[in-house]
Amino acid sequence: MAGRLRTQPYPHSPSASTRRRERWLVVLGVALHAVYMLSIFDIYFKSPIVHGMAPEPPRFSAPPAKRLVLLVADGLRADKFFEPDERGRYRAPFLRGVIEEKGRWGVSHARPPTESRPGHVAIIAGFYEDPSAVTKGWKANPVEFDSVFNRSRHTISFGSPDIVPIFCSSVPHSTWGTYPHEYEDFATDASFLDHWSFDQFQGLLNRSFEDAKLRQFLLQDKLVIFLHLLGCDTNGHAHRPYSNIYLNNVKVVDQIAESMYNLMESYFNDNQTAYVFTADHGMSDKGSHGDGHPSNTDTPLVAWGAGIRSPKFLAYTDKPDDGFRFVDDHKHDMPTPQDWALEGFERVDVNQADIAPLMATLVGLPCPLNSVGSLPTHYLKLSKADEVEAVLANTKQILNQFLRKSQMKQSSSLYFKPFKPLANYSSVLDEIEDLISARDYETAMKHSEELRSMALAGLHYFQTYDWFMLMTTITLGYIGWMVNLIIHVLQSYTSISANLLKRTQPYAKNTPMKVYIGGCLIMGFASIILLLEKSPPLYHAYVFMTTFLWTRIIHNFEFIKAVWRELSNVLFNYIVNLLNISVIALFILEFLVMSFFDRKLYTWCFLILGILASAYVAIFIQASSALAVYIWFACWFLSLFTLMPAEIPENNTLVIFSGALIILIAMASRWMATNNTSFWLYLTRGNKRDAQFSKLFFVQVIFVAISSIMVWLSTSHRSQNKELHPLHQLINWLIAGIAMVLPLFSPPSVLSRLTSIFLGFAPPFLLLSIGYEAVFYSAFAMVLMGWIFVESANLSCTEQNGSARRSNIAEGSIFGYDERCLQLSDLRIPLLFMILFNVAFFGTGNFASIASFEISSVYRFITIFSPFLMAALLIFKLFIPFMLVICTFSAITKIVRVPRLGCYFLVILLSDVMTIHFFFLVRNTGSWMEIGNSISHFGIVSAQVVFVLLLFALTNVFTKDIEVSSWQLNSRKVM
Repeated sequence: MAGRLRTQPYPHSPSASTRRRERWLVVLGVALHAVYMLSIFDIYFKSPIVHGMAPEPPRFSAPPAKRLVLLVADGLRADKFFEPDERGRYRAPFLRGVIEEKGRWGVSHARPPTESRPGHVAIIAGFYEDPSAVTKGWKANPVEFDSVFNRSRHTISFGSPDIVPIFCSSVPHSTWGTYPHEYEDFATDASFLDHWSFDQFQGLLNRSFEDAKLRQFLLQDKLVIFLHLLGCDTNGHAHRPYSNIYLNNVKVVDQIAESMYNLMESYFNDNQTAYVFTADHGMSDKGSHGDGHPSNTDTPLVAWGAGIRSPKFLAYTDKPDDGFRFVDDHKHDMPTPQDWALEGFERVDVNQADIAPLMATLVGLPCPLNSVGSLPTHYLKLSKADEVEAVLANTKQILNQFLRKSQMKQSSSLYFKPFKPLANYSSVLDEIEDLISARDYETAMKHSEELRSMALAGLHYFQTYDWFMLMTTITLGYIGWMVNLIIHVLQSYTSISANLLKRTQPYAKNTPMKVYIGGCLIMGFASIILLLEKSPPLYHAYVFMTTFLWTRIIHNFEFIKAVWRELSNVLFNYIVNLLNISVIALFILEFLVMSFFDRKLYTWCFLILGILASAYVAIFIQASSALAVYIWFACWFLSLFTLMPAEIPENNTLVIFSGALIILIAMASRWMATNNTSFWLYLTRGNKRDAQFSKLFFVQVIFVAISSIMVWLSTSHRSQNKELHPLHQLINWLIAGIAMVLPLFSPPSVLSRLTSIFLGFAPPFLLLSIGYEAVFYSAFAMVLMGWIFVESANLSCTEQNGSARRSNIAEGSIFGYDERCLQLSDLRIPLLFMILFNVAFFGTGNFASIASFEISSVYRFITIFSPFLMAALLIFKLFIPFMLVICTFSAITKIVRVPRLGCYFLVILLSDVMTIHFFFLVRNTGSWMEIGNSISHFGIVSAQVVFVLLLFALTNVFTKDIEVSSWQLNSRKVM
């Protein structure tokens, strides 16, 4: 790193104290990354639900309706509901008639994750997905919450066993039923599930004619009836939303809505029933849902009956956007598609959570206590006075949540920062009451809506109240850790002179102790504050880690000052060079961050890298043109694989072809070992076991050939008999196991050992491959070998042009080497390592999860379902390219004589720059896949401190005895 502070890269020999300090540094790094990884759950995934608020019932003279019917067609897309079929007929004639003659309509905008549970929670309870659910399961509710069902006098519900129990199992005043899980058969038309729900309710009404008690509670007010209609969702998954089965199911839910309306009106015959028809989410063209695509977020909403306004006819259709944005960022009053033929009827779009206060208001219930929905008054047929009272009750309910959160935070904060825009909320409420008394309803409505908007902003303020403190603490912790790594590398692996080290120790003997005592006092003071504020235990860990790291930095403050003085005295060109390399490193790291979201970036990366590397070899190193062409070809060959689909299609021909390609590459490498070019001699030092290596090489080639044959035999046999032949299984296990041991017996020269490792891991990788990833193995190895060739040629060119420095490097045994100190230019090694380390994964998959890899990859070893063994084989397959990178990295550190552990610390330093970026990219909104990917990206990069070290330990078995020729020996051989 700071090698140019001195002109000579002195031989490096870490002391025992350095090794001991490094062990503690690794332990500290593991603990720090483990603790900081948990911080995202305290920052991003805290539940917004609070308890202890009082309900706010609307002050009506009488509720608009006595009872409410909620029909939710699970998985129904808005466009498939409103648009005509191929004959020009509308699929929902009854509900379309309601829109035109009886009620109001619009599009309900759901917020991702567009899944069934979050959607129903938004509709019935009025709030969006609790982000803490990411750690507490997907089906059950992570916390108790209030809902329209809780507030009702009685709730009747029938439908799916995955939805109905969520809302009714803990409500004592409910009657509900679900069908068995086995009814949800994707191989059949699931519309019968919708008929089942309706039939159950119809049977209940029929029983009431003979059961006086049942009829008595049916005739009560504040009754809520909920039918969950799952057919569209199941049919959409199984047959896609363009299928006839799905489109016919739209007709089925319309028929059920009509039957439900007729049944209710004939039974009660009092015009006191309100009806709401909607969907929890839509359905993508691929038959899935979860993300924020309009096909998933746009759902129909139709309301009619008691308390609902009649249709409003428009004289024109082009309405300007009023600036309002829905939760999925749709513009307000977007033009209605012409094929819906509804331009003449006013469309009132809502956020999905707005439906809960609408339903509560219709039957005179207080809004659910945890609701964040805004009452859509355009649906309600109320007097001006009642309308203002309804909006005011909705405002007070949201304001109560804000006040409760404010009270809770104030009671546990030593320095409380209130939400200033609502400091005078009580005077605003008094003003609204005065306006209502003065019958200035329009102004009262305006003030109520403004106060509601402020209360929603206040809820967000307290949900993110601790974010600044936590994110600052974690960011300072990461920065402190990186500064400590830099200090350690400068002290242990660079050519800073002994005089400089002496100048950094002007302390009195007890000065370091004073620094650590000061750090302990700061930690103790911070812990007392956190205890008084009743902060969670992990808050203490975050502050402790960060304080400890910065205490160590202050302890080394004199050393940092000395380095700064030394830097200020060096040439201006060196400072410019340092800044240029830092900018390039940051650019590469940001490129790697972007590659997590678009793996095709690596295609451009290797197309450009192929041109730059071959030009560097030809112009600056002036090596053979054949090497330049090889580098160019290898990089461009590898660039193809990140254009391939992440879901690997089966193609056994490619796997078998790859076996032949692996053998050809190994034979070419074997031929290169006879080359006597000067730089080649670093890789092919003479050894007495050349004859033995020929035999070993032949055996390894045979193993690769047999594994290719077994790929064909195992696959063809399984395709015929649907099971793996025991003999094939035994042969596959033996080939894979023995092949990985053989590289240990290869000669220790760089090229021989790496070729043997390449051949050793080829059989298990081929047997675990199903398609193009087998060819990727060869292309990847070619690039890794090209990296070694370039480094060797560069070293040969440098040493031939710098004989003054050779004496220090080449001392010692004729076949040995001494590690030199790190120089600034050596940063290229960890940077290239990080690029190739990521390509090792992205070349054949993505970072979403192991589930993105085909389980059929393991069928040549096992076909009987065994999740742990199958997962272990999949993970091992992913490890193989990583191990090739680590082995190459270790060989290069020996070729250029730099300390491998010093480079490891630089890799961790660079990866933590990416970690900080991913820390700020964690998402708590969006689809579960988007949320999960953001967590896994952060977790994967954080875990590299352990993951890379583990791979170093595993590959050290193969690389520890690799030997590199000295320059003196190479010179003699050339002469």
